[in-house]
Amino acid sequence: MSEVIPFVDLERQYQRLKPEIAAAMDAVLDARAFIQGPFASRFEEEFSKAIGAPYGLGCANGTAAISLVLEALGIGPGDEVITVSHTFFATAEAIYHVGARPVFVDIDPSTYTMDPAFLEAAITPKTKAILPVHLYGTPADMAPIMEIARRHNLQVIEDSAQAHLATYCGQFAGTLSDAATFSFYPGKNLGAFGDAGFISTAREDIVKRLKRLRDHGRLSKYEHDVIGYNQRMDGLQAAILSVKLKYLPQWTEARRRNAALYDSKLRSHGFKTIEPSNTTKSSYHLYVVEVGNRDEMLQVLEGAGIGCGVHYPVPLHRQPALKDILPGQTDLPHTENAAARVLSLPMCGELTEEKIDRVCDVFLSSAKP
Repeated sequence: MSEVIPFVDLERQYQRLKPEIAAAMDAVLDARAFIQGPFASRFEEEFSKAIGAPYGLGCANGTAAISLVLEALGIGPGDEVITVSHTFFATAEAIYHVGARPVFVDIDPSTYTMDPAFLEAAITPKTKAILPVHLYGTPADMAPIMEIARRHNLQVIEDSAQAHLATYCGQFAGTLSDAATFSFYPGKNLGAFGDAGFISTAREDIVKRLKRLRDHGRLSKYEHDVIGYNQRMDGLQAAILSVKLKYLPQWTEARRRNAALYDSKLRSHGFKTIEPSNTTKSSYHLYVVEVGNRDEMLQVLEGAGIGCGVHYPVPLHRQPALKDILPGQTDLPHTENAAARVLSLPMCGELTEEKIDRVCDVFLSSAKP
């Protein structure tokens, strides 16, 4: 039987880093620095430096990061936030958590990210922010998004949950707007051993508020000047992330090489894959290809021991939880097309050329463009 090829090979990654991770966890246990503390502070400095962000704050998870930023920017009930429907549910969920309402615009079918051409028509007097998603590791086209936002006096928050070390015009995702959010969910390019998130910003005016909001609104241990949340980063997760962060650049380059290999094998057969612009370098959190017989291919790949997935089959504007609170008219043809056709193939830094060859052989044996 052929070797199983996991969707993300966290086992191989862990075995390589096991001694370093064990030592890092022991250090936290010895110091009993379980919530925030020196290990979280160190990781905040390290990740901020890695992406070139003036300020960085760890928090409990990527969803909380979005909600915290929205609230820190003063966005709440009655406000509208323009975003995309082709993304994970957390993007819209976080907007609802602060009482605001998402307004969806369509994606650019080349990159699967927000198409700036649709923004102006979506802006109303209630619009307070734009929330582009750097989906699959590919940054959205931020220059026109920022130009439109500034012209209309709107805030911009990057959902960078999948875009660790991705770049746009030579600048890292997470440093292109008013603030940005990251997820360190275990399967992400930089993943914790549980939930963890991050907020990056260059705006000193919101940093103090973010620090209080994530920690019960504290001024001091027993003084609270705002109603906050318990959304702090764990010391253990921070220490693990510090170990992994050292390897993130080489993992990112490996993902890019693997994506180029996939592209060379699949595009020549007429299959559409992610097409980053010349100014963008994707970090390829996911490798996505469009297929006309997706259900069949899920069975074929799984039957051959090859991990695969669909990201994302149900657009947010069609989610049962949102159907009664969204406006009735939503015309998003590129989003609908992507949701019906995208298929994610194995992608991680540990993937080898031999495994990519086998994935492509199995895929091309049955896939239809």
